[in-house]
Amino acid sequence: GRVGLWCTDVTRFQVKNATRNTLLADDAGAADSFMTRFKGLMGVKDFPMGRGLHIVPCTSIHTFFMKIAIDAVFLDRDGVVVDVYHALKPWRMSRFHPSARSVLELPAGTALSSGTAAGDRLLFVPRAG
Repeated sequence: GRVGLWCTDVTRFQVKNATRNTLLADDAGAADSFMTRFKGLMGVKDFPMGRGLHIVPCTSIHTFFMKIAIDAVFLDRDGVVVDVYHALKPWRMSRFHPSARSVLELPAGTALSSGTAAGDRLLFVPRAG
């Protein structure tokens, strides 16, 4: 089973912003079971640039019990950005996004440096190997 965020049995992928031709994550994983969604990034102390966590399904998040700030990019079912949170600090909550199907959690600063904004389309590309 999936024990942790960076397990070898988790499908790994790159996340690209097709609208702006930028790379958001070179090594992202999916949290698509109850336990992986529940754990998310809780307890993670180091979330280096290039990493990401795609939580499916998801319409809102919290950063309770987290040790790091994150960017949160909410996506509809077509991969179009619904909303972006920049550097969401621990012990915060997002709004409820009824049109969102998922959220991509990224290291703080990723969304800003890539110019990612509402209306952009993201692509999830499986990593080779």
